Amino acid sequence: MFERAVNQLKRLHRDERGAEGLEKLLIIAAIVLPLLGLLIVFRNEIKEWVAKIWKDARGEAETWDPTIQ
Repeated sequence: MFERAVNQLKRLHRDERGAEGLEKLLIIAAIVLPLLGLLIVFRNEIKEWVAKIWKDARGEAETWDPTIQ
């Protein structure tokens, strides 16, 4: 019985199916996790920056007159 379990583990270790998918997942995680960390750490600064840009864009849109060229 022990030998059978050892053989199963050896077969599992040699099996490379799914390795490519796992590698892709690890690469994506290596990119996403630091970005997520940055978003969490700098969330207030990002929020203020986006609010300022939105306010500037809204201000320009309200003063824009299509009749003036």
